[in-house]
Amino acid sequence: MDAQLDDKSLENTLAESLADLGPDTKTVSEDEFVEVVGGALEAVGGTLLFKMCVQNEGEGQHVAAASIGDGGNRQLLLLTLPTGGGPLKVETTSRSSNPVAGIAAAYAGLMDAFKTAA
Repeated sequence: MDAQLDDKSLENTLAESLADLGPDTKTVSEDEFVEVVGGALEAVGGTLLFKMCVQNEGEGQHVAAASIGDGGNRQLLLLTLPTGGGPLKVETTSRSSNPVAGIAAAYAGLMDAFKTAA
C-alpha cells in the first residue's frame, strides 16, 4: 500500500472495497460483521486490533479497530456497522468522532509496548 495515501483516500478506498460486502439482512450478527471486516482488511493488508458492540447515540453498533502499515506509516481505522443493518462506515481514527477512536490509539500503543517488552 502506498504510504502517501491521505486519510480521506484511505477511507474511500476501503469504502469502495466494502460496497458489495455489506450484509443484506436487517440485523447483523457479530460473526457477519467479523466476516465483512476481515475481508475488507485482507484486501488492503490491514490487521484487526479489536472489535466490540456499543451503543452510540441510542443505536447499537458493531465497531472494529484496525491497523494498516507499520511504524510511522501506520494508520488506525475505525469500521462501524449498525446492528440493525446499514452501510459499513470506515474512518481513520484521526477523523472519527466516535469515542472508540481514542481507545484504538491507546490499544495500538499498548500492543507496541508489549512487542518491545517481549
